[in-house]
Amino acid sequence: MAIQCTILPDVLCNFPAIDESLIRIARKNIDDGFRASVRAYANLIDAVVQPLQWFLNYLEWLFTNTPWFIVLLVMMFVVYAASRNLKIVIGTAISMTLIGVCGLWGDTMVTLAMVTVCTLIAIVIGLPIGILMARSDRLQSIINPILDIMQTMPSFVYLIPVVVIFGIGKVPGLIAVVIYAIPPMIRLTNLGIRLVDKEVLEAADAFGSSHRQKLFNVQIPLALPTIMAGINQTIMMSLAMVVVASMVGVGGLGKNTLQAINNQFFTVGFLNGFALVAIAIIFDRTSQAYGRRLQKHSEVIHG
Repeated sequence: MAIQCTILPDVLCNFPAIDESLIRIARKNIDDGFRASVRAYANLIDAVVQPLQWFLNYLEWLFTNTPWFIVLLVMMFVVYAASRNLKIVIGTAISMTLIGVCGLWGDTMVTLAMVTVCTLIAIVIGLPIGILMARSDRLQSIINPILDIMQTMPSFVYLIPVVVIFGIGKVPGLIAVVIYAIPPMIRLTNLGIRLVDKEVLEAADAFGSSHRQKLFNVQIPLALPTIMAGINQTIMMSLAMVVVASMVGVGGLGKNTLQAINNQFFTVGFLNGFALVAIAIIFDRTSQAYGRRLQKHSEVIHG
């Protein structure tokens, strides 16, 4: 190859690229413009994200200051109400007990608060977008490439614009987690509504249902198992992103895991990783069981 490049013209050996000085100028102008825009709208940005800060702080305070046995009983009740499966409830009790015995109860509550807020935001934003995508092929063709970018972009890259805009803290980490975790919610909402049987929709039209009635009384109930799968994936991706988000000030298990990586603390990293896996399994088994219950319910009614 080196011999060939001595014979061939330089343009055929080295890929033609933009001059480095032009790239530096372009980068500087873009970065300076971005920072100037952030500074100009700093007050507006703070006002917009302040409710998120309050909500996250309140939920975190509630989880960490409520007696542990009450939190555990509430979790077991929620798990049973969703899954109707005693094995999952017992597994939840054992997992949370082991987490508490290892001294990770407080950090786990912080992580639960973060994941809860991220999931709620992803549902509030992702559900309407998925519904709109299901109603419009053109909108779907526009949003799908954006979702592809969001899902394939390295998670660390999300932190750069978020930190520039919002600084270091919990809210920037929360926003980065939501951006990373929301695509499954949008995609599976869109898919679930599109998979609703056309004959069922025709029957709804025959009974004179409006678009709103057809959406809330037919499409969403029948698509609910698929939507629940989207919520399940959103929770899983939120937990996966918590460790990365700890780099910008998010506390909890992610912060401990990052410190363990930096200091090569094998035991600390393993214990915090175990706690994250335990929470993920609890959420996964509960949401899957709830989705199966919804599926059986819809089959009984519309079968």
